[in-house]
Amino acid sequence: MQGCAYIDDRYVAPEEAKISIFDWGFLHSDATYDVAHVWQGRFFRLSDHVDRFFASMDRLRLNPGKTRDEVRAVMHECVRRAGLRDAYVEVLCTRGMPAPGSRDPRSCTNRFMAFAIPFVWIADPAKQARGIDLIVSDVQRIAAASVDPRIKNYHWLDMVTALFQAYERGGETVVLVDAAGDITEGPGFNVFALVDGTLVTPAAGVLEGISRRTVIELARAHGIPVREAALPVADLKRADEVFLSSTGGGVIGISRVDGVPVAGRASGAFGPVTLQLQQAYWGLHEDSRYVETVAYS
Repeated sequence: MQGCAYIDDRYVAPEEAKISIFDWGFLHSDATYDVAHVWQGRFFRLSDHVDRFFASMDRLRLNPGKTRDEVRAVMHECVRRAGLRDAYVEVLCTRGMPAPGSRDPRSCTNRFMAFAIPFVWIADPAKQARGIDLIVSDVQRIAAASVDPRIKNYHWLDMVTALFQAYERGGETVVLVDAAGDITEGPGFNVFALVDGTLVTPAAGVLEGISRRTVIELARAHGIPVREAALPVADLKRADEVFLSSTGGGVIGISRVDGVPVAGRASGAFGPVTLQLQQAYWGLHEDSRYVETVAYS
C-alpha cells in the first residue's frame, strides 16, 4: 500500500502499522483521531486540525506524550517519506492497554499513531460532477449528551446502520437525525442547505468540521447569509441548494434528497451558492495563510 505510517516511534509501511487486539482503542472504540489533507504538496489548515486533535484528547483525558510541534513534524514526515503530493493524513490516539486484570482507564498507557496515504475522496470527482443522492435516515445520531460529537471519534455504528438503509433505498450516502427529528451529520461530512436565501448548517449534535468552518467563513466573506441553527428535515427537502462539506472533497453538491431532485434541477446542475463556495474553497489552497508546504527534499 502506498504511503507511510508512524507507530511505536518508528516510520513503517502502512501494512506494518498494527496494534494489539487488547488495545482499548480496538476493544472499546476508546480513541480519538483527526484527518488533514495535503493538496498539490501543501497541507491545508494543519494548525486547525492539530488544535482540534489536542482538544479531543484533552476532553477524553488522553495524553500520548507528544507536543503539538512533534505531532506536526510526524505528519509532515509521513507525507515526505511517502512522496505523496495529494494525501490523506490521519493522526490518532488510543487509550492503550490497561494493567493486567484492570478495568481502570487510568492504568492504560495511551498510544499515538499516524499515517499518510493517497488522498481519499468521500465522493470521487466523477460523482461530484453529477451530484450525490442523499438519503435522510430515520436512524438517530448518538446523542451529544452521551458522546460529545465535537470529539472526533470512531463511534460509527449508527452511521453504518444508516448507510445500509440508504443503499437499500438507492442512495449513495446518508444523513442522520437527532431525537427531535432535525438533521445532524453524515459519515465524514457536515450538511448545508440554502433555505429562504440563508445558508443553514446544523448547530448541535455534529462534529464542528474544519471544512464546515471554512465554508462558514467563506460564505460570510462573500456576503452570503449563513447561520448555525436547527435544520428540520422539511427545510432540507425544500431547500434551493444542498451540499456537504468534508476534508475528503471540500464542498460537494447534492443533486437529490430522498430521490427527489433538489429544487427540481437536473443531475449535475448546482445552484450559484454551491458553485461559488466550491471555487472559493479550492482557491484557499493557494492562499499562504492556510497552507504549509511539505519539504520533500
